[in-house]
Order: sequence, then structure tokens, then C-alpha cells
Amino acid sequence: MRALSVDLGERSYPVLIGDGVRHELARLLPPTAQAAAIVTQDAVQAAGWLDGLDPDLPFEVFTIPDGEGAKSLATVESLSCGFAQFGLSRADVVVAVGGGIVTDVAGFTAAVYHRGTAYVNIATSLLAQVDAAIGGKTGVNLPEGKNLVGAFWQPSAVLCDTETLSSLPPREWACGRGEMAKYAFLGEAPHPDQGVDEQVARCVAIKAAVVADDEREGGRRMVLNYGHTLAHALEGAAQTRHDWDLRHGEAVAIGLMFAALLAQRLGRIDESRVTEHRRVIGGYDLPSELPPGAEAGELVAFMGRDKKAHQDLTFVLDGPRGVETVRGVAPSDVLATLADMGAPS
Repeated sequence: MRALSVDLGERSYPVLIGDGVRHELARLLPPTAQAAAIVTQDAVQAAGWLDGLDPDLPFEVFTIPDGEGAKSLATVESLSCGFAQFGLSRADVVVAVGGGIVTDVAGFTAAVYHRGTAYVNIATSLLAQVDAAIGGKTGVNLPEGKNLVGAFWQPSAVLCDTETLSSLPPREWACGRGEMAKYAFLGEAPHPDQGVDEQVARCVAIKAAVVADDEREGGRRMVLNYGHTLAHALEGAAQTRHDWDLRHGEAVAIGLMFAALLAQRLGRIDESRVTEHRRVIGGYDLPSELPPGAEAGELVAFMGRDKKAHQDLTFVLDGPRGVETVRGVAPSDVLATLADMGAPS
């Protein structure tokens, strides 16, 4: 087992990584808790990952639907009503058991239920373990875009149980590998030949350091969105394009390639650095091309709603000082880059 920490003063919390660490839950719950609401999905239960999970408190299990459609205000309302009927108090605890959708939704519900209830993440997907479950960014989607309603609400602990990864289908591995590819440009990235515990720990260490430096995304933390501006635009467009079978990590990989090409167009990086992006993305067996039928105008409209934007087009881009936030990018440069990738205006 590996133990790391997200250092936020009085709100610091441990991140445990290893085979079977979900069974450490009881000792990591807040001492005030007298009951627990466990939020999960049917697929997680069917895989057996709740079997033997004992919070050593009275608890009730709440399931949310699969897929991005579950990341909605309707799901938050449904969970909140369930918590109230169960009698969950502000002093109790919410336990999220699942991937990024579960940790995002359960975390946001905990943030707003009784104006703030403690929660613990038990991350069962690679995406959640290397990214979504750590750092306290919680939220749900609107038809207008990804994660537009949310809150910063730090968990009390995160358990990255690598045993649960054995049940993941290949496409779900791609979700996490997209984030791993991102970390390759932010620090000492994991190597695909390393064991999975070590790969997860390396990603967690990078993210924990960034979050400790900038908890509420006022500056440095924005680099964690590398590749995500286009990724979220693609995911937003995919809500009405049901022929696109695109996982989050695959969208991030395409977004990384777009960011590299845009940075090259702006003179921030050269062709060798673009080639490095292609090599890293390919090394994780991820796509780098836009899905068929992508329209540049639609994607730019979604980008304009991105959380980093301040009435402009804002991107996280590579450059001479490394990956950083770049504001006021000309729409013409964005459209030209998308056109180079095969998206008509």
C-alpha cells in the first residue's frame, strides 16, 4: 500500500493506493459520523466491490444511473431526497464508490446537502484514481456544457483500490490513460511499463502538489486542464451526436493533440514538441484525430463557455516556460487549427 497526502492545512487528507485499500474505510471516516450514505452504480455492485465493505456504521446504499446522463441536477436532487429520508445529518458522511461520475456527483451532493457534509471517495476506475477523485472539484453537467455547476469540496480521504481495476473493460482503461498522457507534460509522468500502483501513485503525487499550491484553481491548478478545453467541447457536442462513442480519456487525448497544434500555430512550440505529443498519445494507444463530422463552429461555441474563459477564448498550452494558461487566443487561430484537424468551419 502507498500512502500520500493532499496538503491543505487543517483540511489535508490521505490518499491510499493499493490492492484492497477499500477495506481501510472504517478507520478513515470522520469521528462525528453516526451513519453513512454509500453512493454507487449497479455495475460497481455487480462487480462485487461493495461486498465486505464495512463502514462500521449504519448505512444505506444509493445507486445512480450509468453514463454522463447521471451527471445532472436531477440526480443531485434525487440523492438529496434519499439522504433526507434516510435521516443523514450534517455530521454524517457520504461514501462515493465508483468512477469519476460517481465521485463528481456524490461529492457535489455532499457539498450542498446541509450546506456541506463530509465525504470519502473509494475510486474504482483508473480515471477516478489518477484524477477525478482527488482535489475536491465536484460537479454536474448542463445541456450547455460539462461541469458548469459544481463546488470545491475536499474529501476526508481517498482510497484508490487498484484491485477494482481488474473489472474494467478496455475502453474504461482509455479514460484513465488520457489523463496519464496529460501528466506526461506536467511532471515526472508514469511509464507504461511500471506497475499500476506505481503509475497511479505518480499521477496522484503530481496532482496533489498542484492542488496544494492552488486549491481553487486561481492560477497554477489550471494546468490540470491541459487538453480539456477541446475535450469538454467534444463531450458537450456528443450529447446530441449519439454516433460518437467517445470516452473522456479519448477526448482528452484529442484535446492534447489540438493544444499542441494550436501552440505550434502561435509560435510557442516547434514541430519536435508536436511530435512528442503524438508519441505520448500513441504510447497510451489513444486517438489523436477528431471524430467524424466534428464542426469547428460548434466546438468553438462550447469552448467559449469553458470555466477558464473570461469573455474570451482561454487555453492551457505548452510553451517555452512549460504548460501554462494563455488568454485571449484569436478565434481565427482556433478555427484554423480545427480545420487542420479536419473540422470544417
